Amino acid sequence: MSSTSETTVAAPGFDATIKSGRQPCEAMPDRFRRWVLGAAWSLLPPRIWGVPATLWLVASHYTGLRKATQGIPDPEDALTNPDGLAGICHDMGVESLMAGYRAGLFPHSHIGPRKWWAPSMRMVLALQNFHMEKNLRRRLRNRHFTVTFDRAFEDVVLGCGEPRPGRPNLTWITPDVLRAYLDLHRAGHAHSVEVWDGEGNLAGGAFGVAAGRVFFTESQFTRQRDASKVGYATLNCHLQKWGFVLNDGKYHNGHLAQAGFEVMPRSQFNALLARHCSAVGRQGPWAVDDTLDVGNWDPRA
Repeated sequence: MSSTSETTVAAPGFDATIKSGRQPCEAMPDRFRRWVLGAAWSLLPPRIWGVPATLWLVASHYTGLRKATQGIPDPEDALTNPDGLAGICHDMGVESLMAGYRAGLFPHSHIGPRKWWAPSMRMVLALQNFHMEKNLRRRLRNRHFTVTFDRAFEDVVLGCGEPRPGRPNLTWITPDVLRAYLDLHRAGHAHSVEVWDGEGNLAGGAFGVAAGRVFFTESQFTRQRDASKVGYATLNCHLQKWGFVLNDGKYHNGHLAQAGFEVMPRSQFNALLARHCSAVGRQGPWAVDDTLDVGNWDPRA
């Protein structure tokens, strides 16, 4: 098994990593490329229709035309176009980010200032509804992969920022995002899932943030077939056994729908957060419980 210090992952826009003892920085050519690709991505339908409102929100925030929000914005005041844009995330510190997550917000931006988002509909998994295909159960039973938690957090975040086959080389995981989530990880709020192959290579993974009894999935990646699915099934099994009730996937997509995630209105989602994020969660670094048989896990039992 590769240790954290032995595993290195190349990600666009980084010329160093935290583990090397240097702060990561984004080279100018990479930053220019990200801005060009981000602008092009924003101008594609239907996103282009939300560009005027986005530019107005950013400009009014920095010119004082719009009253600056103290702390975090109210998610119910988020724009409808673009859906869920709630304000500028000017503080990526641990306390600010955790307050945002508990309120149903998350930070995201390809270009420009970091922004708070709270979509009108959220893709949410009630853990008892998690669904595993038969092929995935066979993968888990065959133990082709080994899964760990919190063993290589930085490598997982960098892996999530890697280019995806058939997609533009555009990522929201910039050096400041890496630093912010590393701080959350050190504070015990952000966690990673690592999936290793038989030769000790990082085959896939995921990371996210835990608040009380709710987990917010931020991103996943895979380098080998079914690696991220194995990791995600292992994560959700542990979340349920540890007393978590929800896993937030943010936006609708087919893969999440197949896994049992369902669309939930923002008001209902935030009501659940108010109830469950204040509960006592699992503290400190996470570790896989080897006594759990994920391949035979019945979420509804």
